[in-house]
Amino acid sequence: MACLPSQTRREQAKVVEITDGDTIVVELGGRRYKVRYIGIDTPESTTRVEYWGLEATERNRTLVAGQKVTLIKDVSETDRYNRLLRYVLVGDVFVNYELVRGGYANALRYPPDVACAEVFREAEQQAREEGLGLWAPTPIPTP
Repeated sequence: MACLPSQTRREQAKVVEITDGDTIVVELGGRRYKVRYIGIDTPESTTRVEYWGLEATERNRTLVAGQKVTLIKDVSETDRYNRLLRYVLVGDVFVNYELVRGGYANALRYPPDVACAEVFREAEQQAREEGLGLWAPTPIPTP
């Protein structure tokens, strides 16, 4: 994906836990780190369950569980919760993008980490137009 920073550190890690739709735990250099996906936000599924939160977590699990991933830094190292902030790839699959494009996540700008913000915004717009995931029409309950 052309938006990915080419001048920042890339690291290989193994996914050992799926926390939720936009957070994983990886093993890197013999240590475990929480990793928060840059530029996206999925509905909650841990502290409280929001609409489409469980589906987002399951999709994340399908994409990365047990996989070797490439972690790509943008500008910031960590967030206020001390999670690594990274773009995540499994082979050629750009996980952050796939979650937005499939309707499992919102595109969300987190300056200064905005290298892919426009790509994510466009992916969200496509998911909305196609009625995917979060953007699927909800049936009206019948009395």
